[in-house]
Amino acid sequence: MRMFKERRGRLLEALGSGAAVFAAGREQRRNGDVDHEFRQESTFWYLTGFEEPDAVAVLRPGHEEPYVLFVRPHDPEQAVWVGPRVGVDGAVERYGASAAYPVEELAERLPRLLDGVETLHFALGSDERLGRLLGELVTRRRDGAQRGAAPIARVADPTPLVDALRLLKGPEELDALRRAIAVTGAGIEAAMRATQPGLHEYEVQAAMEAEFRRLGSPRNGFPSIVASGPGACTLHYTTNRRRIEAGELLLLDVGAEWDYYSADVTRTFPVDGRLTPEQRAVYDIVLEAQRRGIEAAGPGVPFHAVHDAALRALVEGLVELEVIAGPVDEAIEQRTFRPYYMHSTSHWLGLDVHDVGAYRQGEASTVLESGMVLTVEPGLYFNPDAGPVPERLRHIGVRIEDDVAITAEGHEVLSVAIPKDAEAFEAIVGRPRER
Repeated sequence: MRMFKERRGRLLEALGSGAAVFAAGREQRRNGDVDHEFRQESTFWYLTGFEEPDAVAVLRPGHEEPYVLFVRPHDPEQAVWVGPRVGVDGAVERYGASAAYPVEELAERLPRLLDGVETLHFALGSDERLGRLLGELVTRRRDGAQRGAAPIARVADPTPLVDALRLLKGPEELDALRRAIAVTGAGIEAAMRATQPGLHEYEVQAAMEAEFRRLGSPRNGFPSIVASGPGACTLHYTTNRRRIEAGELLLLDVGAEWDYYSADVTRTFPVDGRLTPEQRAVYDIVLEAQRRGIEAAGPGVPFHAVHDAALRALVEGLVELEVIAGPVDEAIEQRTFRPYYMHSTSHWLGLDVHDVGAYRQGEASTVLESGMVLTVEPGLYFNPDAGPVPERLRHIGVRIEDDVAITAEGHEVLSVAIPKDAEAFEAIVGRPRER
C-alpha cells in the first residue's frame, strides 16, 4: 500500500487547507438481476487501491483522521453468495485508512469530517447521490452562517490536481504498463497465427483474448477492434462478426489490462500473410509516419509536435499516391487530407486507455516530461463513403500504434517487441507456433 499512501500524500499536500471527497464506482445493472462486471473507478483506485463498489474516500490535510474510507460492511449472509467484503476493519488494516465506517453512516459523519472546511474539492457530476449529499451540506452551512456556522465558501474540482499526478507515471506504473503491453503482444501474435481466410473476426478475437486471460490479464482495457476489409476503415469498429476474405487486411486495435493499467496497440496485417502492392504502398506510408512521430517524442517537446511530424509524412504519401494534390504545406493548411486521416496521432495512456491529462495549457501545447506515456498511432483510411477514393485503394485501412514512454534521455517504445515490419507477417500470419 506504500504506492497509494505516497499518492495520497502528494494530493493532501496539494489540497492545502481544503478537503476532498471521492466516490468509488457503483455496480450497474446489465439486465434482469444480472450486473455488469465491476471495475473500480480509475481515480478512486489510484488513490486507495480499494476495489469494492459503493465506497467513499475523504481526504483532509491536518485532520486527526486525514484519510477516511466509508465502505460496505462485511455481511456473512452475502458472503455465501458472492464472497466476503473487506469491511470496516479491513479498510483500516489492509488499505491504510486512518478510520473507516459503514457507508450507511456517511450522511451522519460527513458534517463532522468537513467541519471548518472552507474549500471542498469534489467533481460535480461524478456521483449523483454523493453530489446531492454534499450539496445539502453546503446549503446547510450557508444557511447557518448567520448563527455562527462556518460556511463552505468554495466547491472546487479536484480533477486537475489528480490528473496532474496521474499524468506522470512512477516506476510501478510503468512496470504495470510493460506487463500489460507484453500480454497484449502475445495475444496479437496468437491472433496473427490463428488468422486465415474464411474465419470470422470473432474467431481471431477469441484466440487473442484467450491468450490475454491465459497470461493473467483479468480483462481488456477496452472492447477489442478486430476489423477486416472495409471494417478497417471504421475507427471504432467493434462488431467483430464479419467473415474474413482472402486478400484483405485485418486491423487489430487491442489492449490487455494489468493492475488496472491498459495497453493500446494496433497492428494491421494481410490475412494471407503477404501485402498486395497497393496495400504495401499505404502500409509503408503509415509506418514511416509513425517512425517520424516516435522520433519527435522526447522531454521538452510539445505534445502536438508528435502529430505534426506524423501528419507531414502522411500528407507526403497521399500526394505521392496522387490521392490529393500538393504542395504538402498547402494540403496541410487546407486539410485536404481529412477524408483519409481524421484523428489525432496521440493520446495519453495509463489507467484509462484515453488517460487523463490536458493536451494544452491555455493556447500552448503541453510539454512532454519524463514519466508521461502516450500512443503514436497514425493511419490512412480509404473509405469511399468519406471522400473520393481511387479504385485501387478502396477499403484499404491501415493504422499502426505503439505505446511510448517519455524518459529523461528521450523515449522508450514500450511495445517495440510486437512485430510490425511487413516482412515479419509472412513468418507469422496463419502459421501456428511449433510445440
